[in-house]
Amino acid sequence: MKITHYLYNTYLIEAGNRKIAIDPGALFLYYFRLTTLIPKTEWPGITHIFITHGDPDHYWHADRVAEASGATVIRNKTMLRDDSGQELMLGPRSKGLAFTTAMKNVHPITVDETLDLDGMTVTGIKTTHGELVLKLGPFSKTVKPGPQERVGWGAIGFNIGIDGKSIVNLGDTLLHSDEWKIINQPDVLMIPIGGKAAHNTMDEDEALEVVKIMKPAMVLPCHYNCPGFFTKKYNPADDAYFKREVEKLGSECSILRNADSVEL
Repeated sequence: MKITHYLYNTYLIEAGNRKIAIDPGALFLYYFRLTTLIPKTEWPGITHIFITHGDPDHYWHADRVAEASGATVIRNKTMLRDDSGQELMLGPRSKGLAFTTAMKNVHPITVDETLDLDGMTVTGIKTTHGELVLKLGPFSKTVKPGPQERVGWGAIGFNIGIDGKSIVNLGDTLLHSDEWKIINQPDVLMIPIGGKAAHNTMDEDEALEVVKIMKPAMVLPCHYNCPGFFTKKYNPADDAYFKREVEKLGSECSILRNADSVEL
């Protein structure tokens, strides 16, 4: 099994004849660009797409990747609406909560629900996206996820069982100590650590609490020090500190830069 990271919470998992894309999004308005994170050359071979929520850095190209590949799409049921008998997804590039996009081969899932799909098991995990601080020069705006807000819409994590291994991806989330106690010793934990400056996710110390709870074999920190607006390190975090502390807890920690891979 090969896992490749493409910034934010974007991953490719290659295992046998499956090529799984998690959050095929875009650069988060880095100098007003929304360039794809997963290279377009990878799109046609993707077999499954997992979507943790509807923010641009996670979701912007999801429909385009699905069209290029014919991949099966797995996401929270809240990202789907019935429109006169037609099921429409939250529009990746639509403003606000607009359900405008039809996708084929869509499998909805809810928290604590388990799907058996193409030789995999997929269980939905409780997650909560934190507030997002948008800064432009001297101006800033804090957006809190809620019933009428697009930010964080559809937030859910996944426990993916594939080829005898358990891969946990939490997307962008705050800490849920009690709900996550049922997840025991996954092979891989993909976890955000960049929430100290803007508390839209966990920070390093909160993520370490999750490592203590789940006891994963390998930890892949993500969603930190990424390009956003006019900085190369939006959601800053100290990954060297995090790695040291994870290894003290008995888990392996791999720091993956853009397009870096690890094999299991």
